[in-house]
Amino acid sequence: MNFRYIKHILPAAALVVAGLSSCTGDLDVTPIDPSKTMVPDEVALFTKCYSNMALQGQGGQGGDCDIDGLDGGTAGFIRQLWNSNELTTDEAMCAWGDPGIPAFNYNQYDASHPMLKGFYYRLYVGITYCNHYLEVCGGVDATREAEVRFLRALYYYHLMDAFGNVPFATALMSESPKQIQRADLFKWIETELLEVKDKMMAPAARKDTDSGYGRADQDAANLLLARLYLNAEVYTGTARWNEAKEYAEKVINGPHKLWTTGMNGWSAYQMLFMGDNGSNGASQEAILPLLQDGVKTTAWCTSLFLMASTWKGDMDTESNYGTTELWAGNRARIQLVGKFFPNNDAPQASIKDMAAAAGDDRALFFGIDRELKISTPGEFTSGYSVGKFRNTYASGATAHSSQFIDTDFFLMRAAEAYLIAAEADARLNGGTTSSTGANYINALRQRAHTTTSSSFNLNQILDERARELYFEGFRRTDLIRYGYFGGDNSGQYLWEWKAGAENGAAFPAFRNIFALPDEDVNANPNLKQNPGY
Repeated sequence: MNFRYIKHILPAAALVVAGLSSCTGDLDVTPIDPSKTMVPDEVALFTKCYSNMALQGQGGQGGDCDIDGLDGGTAGFIRQLWNSNELTTDEAMCAWGDPGIPAFNYNQYDASHPMLKGFYYRLYVGITYCNHYLEVCGGVDATREAEVRFLRALYYYHLMDAFGNVPFATALMSESPKQIQRADLFKWIETELLEVKDKMMAPAARKDTDSGYGRADQDAANLLLARLYLNAEVYTGTARWNEAKEYAEKVINGPHKLWTTGMNGWSAYQMLFMGDNGSNGASQEAILPLLQDGVKTTAWCTSLFLMASTWKGDMDTESNYGTTELWAGNRARIQLVGKFFPNNDAPQASIKDMAAAAGDDRALFFGIDRELKISTPGEFTSGYSVGKFRNTYASGATAHSSQFIDTDFFLMRAAEAYLIAAEADARLNGGTTSSTGANYINALRQRAHTTTSSSFNLNQILDERARELYFEGFRRTDLIRYGYFGGDNSGQYLWEWKAGAENGAAFPAFRNIFALPDEDVNANPNLKQNPGY
Protein backbone atom coordinates (compact mmCIF):
# COMPACT_ATOMS: atom_id res chain seq x y z
CA MET A 1 0.00 0.00 0.00
CA ASN A 2 1.84 3.03 -1.25
CA PHE A 3 0.13 5.58 0.96
CA ARG A 4 2.37 8.45 -0.12
CA TYR A 5 1.51 10.39 3.06
CA ILE A 6 -1.04 9.81 5.78
CA LYS A 7 -1.83 13.08 7.50
CA HIS A 8 -3.42 13.92 10.85
CA ILE A 9 -2.98 10.30 11.81
CA LEU A 10 -3.62 10.55 15.52
CA PRO A 11 -5.35 13.61 16.94
CA ALA A 12 -4.21 14.81 20.36
CA ALA A 13 -1.98 11.75 20.64
CA ALA A 14 1.45 13.37 20.89
CA LEU A 15 2.40 11.75 17.58
CA VAL A 16 3.38 13.27 14.28
CA VAL A 17 2.76 12.43 10.65
CA ALA A 18 5.10 10.08 8.83
CA GLY A 19 5.74 9.82 5.10
CA LEU A 20 4.99 6.30 3.97
CA SER A 21 6.52 4.42 1.08
CA SER A 22 5.08 1.00 1.84
CA CYS A 23 2.30 -0.14 4.16
CA THR A 24 3.02 2.28 6.99
CA GLY A 25 6.00 3.85 8.59
CA ASP A 26 6.67 3.83 12.29
CA LEU A 27 4.08 6.28 13.54
CA ASP A 28 5.71 6.72 16.91
CA VAL A 29 8.46 9.32 17.17
CA THR A 30 11.17 9.94 19.73
CA PRO A 31 10.62 13.20 21.61
CA ILE A 32 13.24 15.88 21.21
CA ASP A 33 13.46 16.08 25.00
CA PRO A 34 14.22 12.48 26.13
CA SER A 35 12.87 13.30 29.60
CA LYS A 36 9.37 13.60 28.18
CA THR A 37 7.02 10.61 27.96
CA MET A 38 4.88 10.31 24.84
CA VAL A 39 1.47 9.04 25.96
CA PRO A 40 -1.13 8.34 23.28
CA ASP A 41 -4.66 9.57 23.83
CA GLU A 42 -6.62 6.31 23.77
CA VAL A 43 -10.05 7.92 23.34
CA ALA A 44 -8.83 10.16 20.52
CA LEU A 45 -7.27 7.22 18.71
CA PHE A 46 -10.49 5.23 19.15
CA THR A 47 -12.57 8.10 17.79
CA LYS A 48 -10.30 8.46 14.78
CA CYS A 49 -11.00 4.87 13.75
CA TYR A 50 -14.66 5.88 13.38
CA SER A 51 -14.26 9.41 12.05
CA ASN A 52 -12.33 8.08 9.05
CA MET A 53 -15.71 7.00 7.65
CA ALA A 54 -17.43 10.35 8.18
CA LEU A 55 -14.77 13.05 7.70
CA GLN A 56 -12.03 13.71 5.20
CA GLY A 57 -9.53 14.93 7.79
CA GLN A 58 -9.14 17.12 10.85
CA GLY A 59 -9.87 20.59 9.57
CA GLY A 60 -13.53 20.55 8.59
CA GLN A 61 -14.73 22.02 5.32
CA GLY A 62 -11.48 23.81 4.51
CA GLY A 63 -9.08 21.36 6.08
CA ASP A 64 -6.68 19.02 4.39
CA CYS A 65 -7.57 15.47 3.52
CA ASP A 66 -5.96 12.72 5.63
CA ILE A 67 -4.40 11.40 2.43
CA ASP A 68 -1.86 13.72 0.87
CA GLY A 69 -2.42 14.54 -2.78
CA LEU A 70 -6.16 13.86 -2.67
CA ASP A 71 -9.02 16.19 -1.82
CA GLY A 72 -11.72 15.36 0.68
CA GLY A 73 -14.29 14.60 -1.98
CA THR A 74 -12.09 12.27 -3.98
CA ALA A 75 -11.05 10.29 -0.89
CA GLY A 76 -14.26 10.45 1.15
CA PHE A 77 -15.43 7.03 2.34
CA ILE A 78 -19.18 7.40 1.77
CA ARG A 79 -18.75 9.46 -1.38
CA GLN A 80 -16.68 6.79 -3.10
CA LEU A 81 -18.55 3.85 -1.59
CA TRP A 82 -21.61 5.44 -3.15
CA ASN A 83 -20.03 6.31 -6.50
CA SER A 84 -18.51 2.88 -7.03
CA ASN A 85 -21.64 0.95 -6.02
CA GLU A 86 -24.36 3.17 -7.48
CA LEU A 87 -23.08 4.95 -10.60
CA THR A 88 -21.90 1.64 -12.04
CA THR A 89 -25.44 0.18 -11.84
CA ASP A 90 -29.06 0.52 -12.91
CA GLU A 91 -29.82 2.93 -10.08
CA ALA A 92 -27.86 6.14 -10.63
CA MET A 93 -26.11 8.28 -13.21
CA CYS A 94 -24.16 11.50 -12.68
CA ALA A 95 -24.32 14.52 -14.96
CA TRP A 96 -20.88 15.82 -14.03
CA GLY A 97 -17.73 15.43 -16.10
CA ASP A 98 -15.25 15.21 -13.20
CA PRO A 99 -12.38 12.79 -13.90
CA GLY A 100 -13.65 9.33 -13.04
CA ILE A 101 -17.38 10.04 -13.22
CA PRO A 102 -17.96 9.05 -16.89
CA ALA A 103 -15.93 5.88 -16.31
CA PHE A 104 -18.26 4.95 -13.45
CA ASN A 105 -21.36 5.81 -15.50
CA TYR A 106 -20.28 3.63 -18.42
CA ASN A 107 -18.45 0.77 -16.61
CA GLN A 108 -15.12 1.80 -18.12
CA TYR A 109 -12.92 2.20 -15.03
CA ASP A 110 -9.25 1.19 -15.03
CA ALA A 111 -6.17 1.09 -12.78
CA SER A 112 -5.68 4.86 -12.93
CA HIS A 113 -9.22 5.78 -11.87
CA PRO A 114 -8.80 8.69 -9.41
CA MET A 115 -11.91 8.09 -7.30
CA LEU A 116 -11.30 4.37 -6.91
CA LYS A 117 -7.79 5.26 -5.82
CA GLY A 118 -9.29 7.58 -3.21
CA PHE A 119 -11.64 4.85 -1.99
CA TYR A 120 -8.82 2.30 -1.80
CA TYR A 121 -6.51 4.58 0.17
CA ARG A 122 -9.32 5.74 2.46
CA LEU A 123 -9.99 2.13 3.43
CA TYR A 124 -6.31 1.47 4.09
CA VAL A 125 -5.95 4.66 6.11
CA GLY A 126 -8.79 3.36 8.28
CA ILE A 127 -6.99 0.04 8.68
CA THR A 128 -3.81 1.88 9.64
CA TYR A 129 -5.65 3.85 12.33
CA CYS A 130 -7.10 0.60 13.68
CA ASN A 131 -3.75 -1.21 13.60
CA HIS A 132 -2.10 1.67 15.42
CA TYR A 133 -4.80 1.76 18.09
CA LEU A 134 -4.43 -1.97 18.67
CA GLU A 135 -0.65 -1.63 18.88
CA VAL A 136 -0.46 1.21 21.39
CA CYS A 137 -3.81 0.94 23.21
CA GLY A 138 -4.60 -2.76 23.11
CA GLY A 139 -5.67 -3.97 26.55
CA VAL A 140 -6.77 -0.54 27.79
CA ASP A 141 -10.49 -1.08 27.21
CA ALA A 142 -11.78 -4.47 26.08
CA THR A 143 -15.01 -3.15 24.54
CA ARG A 144 -13.33 -0.40 22.52
CA GLU A 145 -10.62 -2.82 21.42
CA ALA A 146 -13.29 -5.20 20.10
CA GLU A 147 -14.96 -2.33 18.24
CA VAL A 148 -11.70 -1.32 16.60
CA ARG A 149 -11.17 -4.90 15.46
CA PHE A 150 -14.72 -4.83 14.07
CA LEU A 151 -14.00 -1.58 12.21
CA ARG A 152 -10.81 -3.04 10.76
CA ALA A 153 -12.81 -6.06 9.55
CA LEU A 154 -15.40 -3.72 8.04
CA TYR A 155 -12.71 -1.82 6.12
CA TYR A 156 -11.27 -5.11 4.88
CA TYR A 157 -14.77 -6.27 3.89
CA HIS A 158 -15.15 -3.29 1.57
CA LEU A 159 -11.67 -3.86 0.13
CA MET A 160 -12.46 -7.53 -0.49
CA ASP A 161 -15.79 -6.68 -2.11
CA ALA A 162 -14.43 -3.92 -4.33
CA PHE A 163 -10.86 -4.97 -5.13
CA GLY A 164 -10.65 -8.74 -4.60
CA ASN A 165 -7.10 -9.86 -3.75
CA VAL A 166 -5.60 -7.00 -1.77
CA PRO A 167 -2.59 -6.12 0.42
CA PHE A 168 -3.05 -7.39 3.96
CA ALA A 169 -1.52 -6.28 7.25
CA THR A 170 -2.76 -6.51 10.82
CA ALA A 171 0.12 -4.53 12.31
CA LEU A 172 2.20 -1.49 11.43
CA MET A 173 5.13 -2.53 9.29
CA SER A 174 7.89 -0.96 7.24
CA GLU A 175 8.08 -3.63 4.54
CA SER A 176 5.63 -4.03 1.69
CA PRO A 177 2.64 -6.16 2.73
CA LYS A 178 1.80 -9.43 1.05
CA GLN A 179 -1.27 -9.87 -1.10
CA ILE A 180 -4.07 -12.02 0.34
CA GLN A 181 -6.45 -14.05 -1.79
CA ARG A 182 -10.10 -13.07 -1.60
CA ALA A 183 -11.25 -16.39 -0.11
CA ASP A 184 -8.55 -16.20 2.55
CA LEU A 185 -9.53 -12.65 3.44
CA PHE A 186 -13.15 -13.80 3.72
CA LYS A 187 -12.06 -16.41 6.24
CA TRP A 188 -10.02 -13.88 8.22
CA ILE A 189 -12.95 -11.41 8.35
CA GLU A 190 -15.33 -14.17 9.43
CA THR A 191 -12.97 -15.39 12.17
CA GLU A 192 -12.29 -11.87 13.40
CA LEU A 193 -15.99 -10.99 13.64
CA LEU A 194 -16.85 -14.21 15.45
CA GLU A 195 -14.05 -13.57 17.94
CA VAL A 196 -14.97 -9.98 18.78
CA LYS A 197 -18.74 -9.72 18.50
CA ASP A 198 -19.58 -10.87 22.03
CA LYS A 199 -17.00 -8.44 23.44
CA MET A 200 -18.72 -5.45 21.83
CA MET A 201 -21.49 -3.40 23.44
CA ALA A 202 -24.78 -5.19 23.96
CA PRO A 203 -27.22 -4.26 21.20
CA ALA A 204 -29.62 -1.45 22.02
CA ALA A 205 -31.77 1.05 20.16
CA ARG A 206 -30.19 4.45 20.79
CA LYS A 207 -30.86 8.09 20.06
CA ASP A 208 -28.23 10.79 19.61
CA THR A 209 -28.66 11.79 23.27
CA ASP A 210 -27.84 8.26 24.47
CA SER A 211 -24.41 7.04 25.43
CA GLY A 212 -22.91 4.85 22.73
CA TYR A 213 -24.91 6.31 19.83
CA GLY A 214 -22.70 6.14 16.74
CA ARG A 215 -20.70 3.17 18.00
CA ALA A 216 -20.97 -0.37 16.65
CA ASP A 217 -22.62 -2.88 18.96
CA GLN A 218 -22.97 -6.67 18.71
CA ASP A 219 -25.67 -6.38 16.06
CA ALA A 220 -23.26 -4.53 13.80
CA ALA A 221 -21.06 -7.63 13.84
CA ASN A 222 -24.10 -9.88 13.34
CA LEU A 223 -25.24 -7.84 10.35
CA LEU A 224 -21.79 -7.74 8.78
CA LEU A 225 -21.56 -11.52 9.19
CA ALA A 226 -24.98 -11.90 7.54
CA ARG A 227 -23.84 -9.67 4.66
CA LEU A 228 -20.60 -11.63 4.39
CA TYR A 229 -22.40 -14.97 4.24
CA LEU A 230 -24.98 -13.65 1.75
CA ASN A 231 -22.17 -13.00 -0.72
CA ALA A 232 -19.99 -15.97 0.27
CA GLU A 233 -20.43 -17.75 -3.06
CA VAL A 234 -19.07 -14.70 -4.90
CA TYR A 235 -16.11 -14.32 -2.55
CA THR A 236 -15.19 -17.99 -2.00
CA GLY A 237 -17.11 -20.16 -4.46
CA THR A 238 -19.15 -21.77 -1.66
CA ALA A 239 -22.66 -20.62 -0.70
CA ARG A 240 -23.45 -20.00 3.00
CA TRP A 241 -27.20 -19.34 2.93
CA ASN A 242 -27.94 -20.99 6.29
CA GLU A 243 -25.48 -18.74 8.10
CA ALA A 244 -26.73 -15.65 6.24
CA LYS A 245 -30.24 -16.31 7.48
CA GLU A 246 -29.07 -17.21 11.00
CA TYR A 247 -27.14 -14.00 11.58
CA ALA A 248 -29.73 -11.80 9.90
CA GLU A 249 -32.35 -13.23 12.22
CA LYS A 250 -30.18 -12.41 15.22
CA VAL A 251 -30.58 -8.79 14.19
CA ILE A 252 -34.29 -9.09 13.39
CA ASN A 253 -34.95 -10.59 16.81
CA GLY A 254 -32.88 -7.94 18.60
CA PRO A 255 -33.66 -4.39 19.72
CA HIS A 256 -32.92 -2.59 16.41
CA LYS A 257 -36.51 -2.61 15.14
CA LEU A 258 -37.92 -1.16 11.94
CA TRP A 259 -39.10 2.40 12.43
CA THR A 260 -42.77 2.49 11.39
CA THR A 261 -44.26 5.75 12.74
CA GLY A 262 -44.53 8.90 10.63
CA MET A 263 -44.51 12.45 11.95
CA ASN A 264 -46.00 15.76 10.79
CA GLY A 265 -46.74 14.49 7.30
CA TRP A 266 -43.38 12.76 6.85
CA SER A 267 -43.47 9.01 6.33
CA ALA A 268 -41.55 6.66 8.60
CA TYR A 269 -39.28 5.82 5.66
CA GLN A 270 -38.47 9.48 5.00
CA MET A 271 -37.60 10.00 8.66
CA LEU A 272 -34.66 7.59 8.29
CA PHE A 273 -32.94 10.11 6.00
CA MET A 274 -33.80 13.49 7.54
CA GLY A 275 -31.84 16.05 9.54
CA ASP A 276 -33.18 14.91 12.90
CA ASN A 277 -32.95 11.15 12.23
CA GLY A 278 -30.78 10.77 15.33
CA SER A 279 -33.53 12.16 17.56
CA ASN A 280 -36.88 11.71 15.78
CA GLY A 281 -37.16 8.00 16.69
CA ALA A 282 -35.95 6.54 13.40
CA SER A 283 -32.54 5.78 14.90
CA GLN A 284 -34.01 2.69 16.58
CA GLU A 285 -33.39 1.11 13.15
CA ALA A 286 -29.80 2.38 12.94
CA ILE A 287 -27.16 -0.23 13.71
CA LEU A 288 -24.15 1.86 12.68
CA PRO A 289 -24.92 5.56 12.11
CA LEU A 290 -22.18 7.89 10.90
CA LEU A 291 -22.72 11.07 12.88
CA GLN A 292 -23.19 14.38 11.12
CA ASP A 293 -23.70 17.89 12.43
CA GLY A 294 -23.90 21.06 10.36
CA VAL A 295 -21.55 22.87 12.74
CA LYS A 296 -19.28 20.15 14.11
CA THR A 297 -18.77 17.92 11.05
CA THR A 298 -18.51 20.23 8.08
CA ALA A 299 -17.46 17.60 5.55
CA TRP A 300 -18.21 17.42 1.83
CA CYS A 301 -18.01 13.65 1.57
CA THR A 302 -20.81 12.08 3.63
CA SER A 303 -24.47 13.06 4.12
CA LEU A 304 -23.98 16.47 2.49
CA PHE A 305 -22.78 14.72 -0.66
CA LEU A 306 -25.75 12.33 -0.60
CA MET A 307 -28.19 15.21 -0.45
CA ALA A 308 -26.51 18.02 -2.37
CA SER A 309 -25.49 15.86 -5.32
CA THR A 310 -29.06 14.63 -5.80
CA TRP A 311 -30.99 17.89 -5.42
CA LYS A 312 -31.63 20.95 -7.54
CA GLY A 313 -33.34 24.14 -6.41
CA ASP A 314 -36.61 23.39 -8.20
CA MET A 315 -37.35 20.16 -6.33
CA ASP A 316 -39.39 21.42 -3.37
CA THR A 317 -42.06 24.04 -3.87
CA GLU A 318 -41.71 25.15 -0.25
CA SER A 319 -37.89 25.47 -0.56
CA ASN A 320 -37.71 23.17 2.44
CA TYR A 321 -34.28 21.70 1.75
CA GLY A 322 -32.35 22.40 4.93
CA THR A 323 -29.20 23.40 3.04
CA THR A 324 -28.08 25.88 0.41
CA GLU A 325 -25.86 23.23 -1.19
CA LEU A 326 -27.80 21.96 -4.23
CA TRP A 327 -25.36 20.54 -6.77
CA ALA A 328 -27.65 18.80 -9.30
CA GLY A 329 -25.48 15.82 -10.24
CA ASN A 330 -26.78 12.34 -9.44
CA ARG A 331 -30.21 11.19 -10.57
CA ALA A 332 -32.12 7.95 -11.13
CA ARG A 333 -31.85 5.75 -14.19
CA ILE A 334 -35.19 4.67 -15.63
CA GLN A 335 -34.73 1.13 -14.32
CA LEU A 336 -34.78 2.35 -10.71
CA VAL A 337 -37.95 4.38 -11.19
CA GLY A 338 -39.36 1.34 -12.97
CA LYS A 339 -39.11 -0.70 -9.78
CA PHE A 340 -42.02 1.43 -8.56
CA PHE A 341 -43.64 2.04 -11.96
CA PRO A 342 -43.14 -1.19 -13.94
CA ASN A 343 -45.02 0.17 -16.96
CA ASN A 344 -42.65 3.17 -17.14
CA ASP A 345 -45.62 5.47 -16.52
CA ALA A 346 -44.20 7.47 -13.61
CA PRO A 347 -45.88 10.90 -13.63
CA GLN A 348 -44.08 14.20 -13.91
CA ALA A 349 -44.89 14.91 -10.28
CA SER A 350 -43.50 16.26 -7.02
CA ILE A 351 -41.88 13.95 -4.49
CA LYS A 352 -45.04 13.75 -2.39
CA ASP A 353 -47.30 13.11 -5.36
CA MET A 354 -44.87 10.58 -6.83
CA ALA A 355 -44.98 8.41 -3.71
CA ALA A 356 -48.78 8.58 -3.75
CA ALA A 357 -48.93 7.61 -7.42
CA ALA A 358 -46.59 4.67 -6.80
CA GLY A 359 -48.57 3.52 -3.78
CA ASP A 360 -45.24 3.18 -1.97
CA ASP A 361 -43.74 5.67 0.50
CA ARG A 362 -40.26 4.85 -0.76
CA ALA A 363 -40.77 6.26 -4.28
CA LEU A 364 -39.08 9.57 -3.44
CA PHE A 365 -38.61 10.85 -6.98
CA PHE A 366 -39.18 14.28 -8.53
CA GLY A 367 -40.38 14.33 -12.14
CA ILE A 368 -41.58 17.88 -12.83
CA ASP A 369 -39.78 19.18 -15.93
CA ARG A 370 -37.75 15.97 -16.04
CA GLU A 371 -37.33 13.23 -18.65
CA LEU A 372 -37.98 9.73 -17.39
CA LYS A 373 -35.36 8.23 -19.69
CA ILE A 374 -31.83 9.65 -19.69
CA SER A 375 -31.37 10.83 -23.27
CA THR A 376 -28.66 13.36 -22.38
CA PRO A 377 -26.21 11.92 -19.81
CA GLY A 378 -24.64 15.28 -19.03
CA GLU A 379 -27.94 17.02 -18.23
CA PHE A 380 -29.31 16.64 -14.69
CA THR A 381 -32.94 17.09 -15.74
CA SER A 382 -32.58 14.18 -18.18
CA GLY A 383 -33.71 11.53 -15.74
CA TYR A 384 -35.85 11.75 -12.61
CA SER A 385 -34.38 13.34 -9.49
CA VAL A 386 -34.16 11.56 -6.13
CA GLY A 387 -35.30 13.29 -2.94
CA LYS A 388 -34.40 10.56 -0.45
CA PHE A 389 -31.85 12.46 1.66
CA ARG A 390 -32.70 15.84 3.10
CA ASN A 391 -31.79 18.11 6.01
CA THR A 392 -35.36 18.98 6.96
CA TYR A 393 -36.43 18.13 10.53
CA ALA A 394 -39.51 15.92 10.90
CA SER A 395 -40.13 17.66 14.23
CA GLY A 396 -40.28 21.04 12.51
CA ALA A 397 -37.14 22.32 14.23
CA THR A 398 -34.45 24.25 12.38
CA ALA A 399 -31.22 22.69 11.14
CA HIS A 400 -27.98 23.68 12.85
CA SER A 401 -26.53 25.25 9.70
CA SER A 402 -27.91 26.64 6.46
CA GLN A 403 -25.13 24.93 4.52
CA PHE A 404 -23.82 21.72 6.11
CA ILE A 405 -26.30 19.14 7.26
CA ASP A 406 -27.24 17.21 10.39
CA THR A 407 -28.49 14.04 8.70
CA ASP A 408 -26.68 11.02 10.11
CA PHE A 409 -25.94 8.35 7.53
CA PHE A 410 -27.17 4.93 8.63
CA LEU A 411 -24.35 2.82 7.21
CA MET A 412 -26.07 -0.24 8.67
CA ARG A 413 -29.76 -0.45 9.48
CA ALA A 414 -32.12 -3.24 10.43
CA ALA A 415 -34.02 -3.28 7.11
CA GLU A 416 -30.99 -4.91 5.48
CA ALA A 417 -31.28 -7.87 7.86
CA TYR A 418 -34.90 -8.46 6.78
CA LEU A 419 -33.84 -8.54 3.12
CA ILE A 420 -30.88 -10.84 3.78
CA ALA A 421 -33.00 -13.27 5.76
CA ALA A 422 -35.69 -13.31 3.05
CA GLU A 423 -33.23 -13.94 0.24
CA ALA A 424 -31.39 -16.66 2.14
CA ASP A 425 -34.75 -18.23 2.97
CA ALA A 426 -35.72 -18.26 -0.72
CA ARG A 427 -32.41 -19.74 -1.82
CA LEU A 428 -32.81 -22.50 0.76
CA ASN A 429 -36.41 -23.07 -0.40
CA GLY A 430 -35.92 -23.63 -4.13
CA GLY A 431 -35.97 -19.97 -5.16
CA THR A 432 -39.20 -18.85 -3.47
CA THR A 433 -39.67 -17.68 0.11
CA SER A 434 -41.40 -19.70 2.76
CA SER A 435 -44.02 -17.90 4.81
CA THR A 436 -41.22 -16.80 7.17
CA GLY A 437 -39.22 -15.20 4.39
CA ALA A 438 -42.33 -13.59 2.92
CA ASN A 439 -43.13 -12.05 6.28
CA TYR A 440 -39.74 -10.34 6.33
CA ILE A 441 -40.40 -8.69 2.96
CA ASN A 442 -43.96 -7.84 3.94
CA ALA A 443 -42.74 -6.04 7.06
CA LEU A 444 -40.87 -3.60 4.83
CA ARG A 445 -43.76 -3.25 2.43
CA GLN A 446 -46.23 -2.64 5.24
CA ARG A 447 -43.97 0.12 6.56
CA ALA A 448 -44.05 1.62 3.05
CA HIS A 449 -47.87 1.34 2.90
CA THR A 450 -47.81 -0.84 -0.19
CA THR A 451 -49.23 -4.24 -1.08
CA THR A 452 -48.06 -7.52 0.43
CA SER A 453 -47.78 -11.05 -0.94
CA SER A 454 -47.75 -14.62 0.33
CA SER A 455 -44.40 -15.39 -1.36
CA PHE A 456 -41.55 -13.76 -3.28
CA ASN A 457 -39.15 -15.22 -5.81
CA LEU A 458 -35.48 -14.26 -6.06
CA ASN A 459 -35.93 -11.60 -8.73
CA GLN A 460 -38.75 -10.03 -6.73
CA ILE A 461 -36.45 -9.92 -3.71
CA LEU A 462 -33.74 -8.24 -5.79
CA ASP A 463 -36.29 -5.64 -6.87
CA GLU A 464 -37.36 -5.20 -3.25
CA ARG A 465 -33.75 -4.56 -2.26
CA ALA A 466 -33.71 -1.77 -4.86
CA ARG A 467 -36.92 -0.25 -3.52
CA GLU A 468 -35.74 -0.32 0.09
CA LEU A 469 -31.99 0.34 -0.20
CA TYR A 470 -31.58 2.43 -3.35
CA PHE A 471 -28.87 5.10 -3.22
CA GLU A 472 -27.41 3.56 -0.03
CA GLY A 473 -24.43 1.86 -1.68
CA PHE A 474 -25.57 -1.78 -2.10
CA ARG A 475 -26.56 -2.19 -5.73
CA ARG A 476 -23.32 -3.26 -7.44
CA THR A 477 -22.79 -6.06 -4.92
CA ASP A 478 -26.40 -7.20 -5.33
CA LEU A 479 -26.21 -7.33 -9.13
CA ILE A 480 -22.95 -9.29 -8.98
CA ARG A 481 -24.48 -11.84 -6.61
CA TYR A 482 -27.35 -12.35 -9.07
CA GLY A 483 -25.04 -12.57 -12.08
CA TYR A 484 -26.49 -9.42 -13.67
CA PHE A 485 -23.52 -7.04 -13.42
CA GLY A 486 -20.65 -8.27 -15.61
CA GLY A 487 -19.96 -11.66 -17.15
CA ASP A 488 -21.72 -14.31 -19.21
CA ASN A 489 -25.19 -13.55 -17.85
CA SER A 490 -24.87 -9.78 -17.77
CA GLY A 491 -26.69 -9.43 -21.08
CA GLN A 492 -29.80 -10.85 -19.45
CA TYR A 493 -30.31 -7.61 -17.56
CA LEU A 494 -29.45 -4.35 -19.31
CA TRP A 495 -29.92 -0.80 -18.13
CA GLU A 496 -29.62 2.49 -19.97
CA TRP A 497 -26.01 3.41 -20.68
CA LYS A 498 -24.68 0.14 -19.25
CA ALA A 499 -21.17 -0.32 -20.70
CA GLY A 500 -21.63 3.02 -22.51
CA ALA A 501 -24.43 1.87 -24.83
CA GLU A 502 -27.61 3.97 -24.69
CA ASN A 503 -29.81 0.89 -24.40
CA GLY A 504 -27.22 -1.06 -22.44
CA ALA A 505 -24.70 -3.76 -23.34
CA ALA A 506 -22.99 -6.65 -21.58
CA PHE A 507 -19.44 -6.28 -20.29
CA PRO A 508 -16.85 -8.85 -19.18
CA ALA A 509 -16.76 -10.42 -15.74
CA PHE A 510 -13.37 -8.95 -14.83
CA ARG A 511 -15.13 -5.63 -14.19
CA ASN A 512 -17.01 -7.21 -11.28
CA ILE A 513 -14.01 -6.14 -9.23
CA PHE A 514 -12.02 -2.96 -9.64
CA ALA A 515 -8.36 -2.65 -10.52
CA LEU A 516 -5.79 -2.13 -7.80
CA PRO A 517 -4.42 1.41 -8.18
CA ASP A 518 -1.53 1.32 -10.63
CA GLU A 519 0.79 3.32 -8.38
CA ASP A 520 0.34 0.78 -5.59
CA VAL A 521 1.04 -2.15 -7.91
CA ASN A 522 4.16 -0.38 -9.18
CA ALA A 523 5.40 0.36 -5.65
CA ASN A 524 4.75 -3.06 -4.09
CA PRO A 525 6.45 -6.05 -5.76
CA ASN A 526 4.17 -8.41 -3.82
CA LEU A 527 1.07 -7.26 -5.69
CA LYS A 528 -0.38 -8.82 -8.83
CA GLN A 529 -2.94 -6.74 -10.71
CA ASN A 530 -6.48 -8.08 -11.01
CA PRO A 531 -7.06 -9.93 -14.32
CA GLY A 532 -8.27 -7.83 -17.24
CA TYR A 533 -6.60 -4.61 -16.13
